[in-house]
Amino acid sequence: MKNNKKSSRISYEKRKALYGYGFIGVWLVGTVIFFLVPLLTSFIWSFCDVTIDTGNSTLEWVGFENFVYSLTTDPKYTECLKSTLLETLWKTPLIVIFSLFIAVILNQKFRGRALARAIFFLPVIIATGPVYAIISGDISSTGNTGAGQFSTMFSTNMVGELLQFLGIYGISEDMGAMISTISDNIFGIVWSSGIQILLFLAALQTIPTSAREAAQLEGATAWEYFWKITFPYVSPFILVNFIFTVIDSFTNPTNAVMKRILALRDDWEFGIISSMAWLYFGIILAAIGIVTFIANKMIYYETE
Repeated sequence: MKNNKKSSRISYEKRKALYGYGFIGVWLVGTVIFFLVPLLTSFIWSFCDVTIDTGNSTLEWVGFENFVYSLTTDPKYTECLKSTLLETLWKTPLIVIFSLFIAVILNQKFRGRALARAIFFLPVIIATGPVYAIISGDISSTGNTGAGQFSTMFSTNMVGELLQFLGIYGISEDMGAMISTISDNIFGIVWSSGIQILLFLAALQTIPTSAREAAQLEGATAWEYFWKITFPYVSPFILVNFIFTVIDSFTNPTNAVMKRILALRDDWEFGIISSMAWLYFGIILAAIGIVTFIANKMIYYETE
């Protein structure tokens, strides 16, 4: 009887393990079919001249010619790379700083706090291409010519008009261009901050109440409390948000490089766009490495 019970218990444990392998197996099949196979295919195509004829693909090995063409001959790819890199360079710090600022505010106790959190997280739920295009004013990509009146609500010239109304005319051309660029993209910055705000909120929830009470007893100001207590607790999440924001910016289908790749895809230039995609992937990895190195200098790690 004891041996029968023991064998029954072991078989039940094995059955539970099989359930786990079954769930993982579905994910593995999907990963292999929809990720690894296309990834390997694009890598092979990046070294080939690809011809598609009646559903069949013909490959001719050309080595690094596609990569050389992308970097030296293609009239738009390098310009798109510069544009995307510059946009990511100035937009990423703004998104992270804005996210931290809003998270600190939303962590306070006030009426309607749950509604305010939902509003800032709402773009994550409805962040579809047509919705964002209509709100940001890019109506031509949606095919909806009747949405122009709605997009004027987000007119980006209001900042310049406000500066003129205040009598500020002596701004240099470079400063004016920078202010205009930021104001033009202010909605995009807010729209791209939902996940980062949520992560910073999670970090703020880990601050013990005893730390706040001790700071109040010591007479610490809000400024001192932020730099001495809040910032050290949330600093590990700065790196996470930096990496997430960089990847999110680079993979955004509205950036210049992605638009160029998608445009060539419509022309059936699969070998060239594969090389462009892999070059872009290498640049993304390099950018993440640089961001990780810089952000690690700012992060406070708790040590015993």
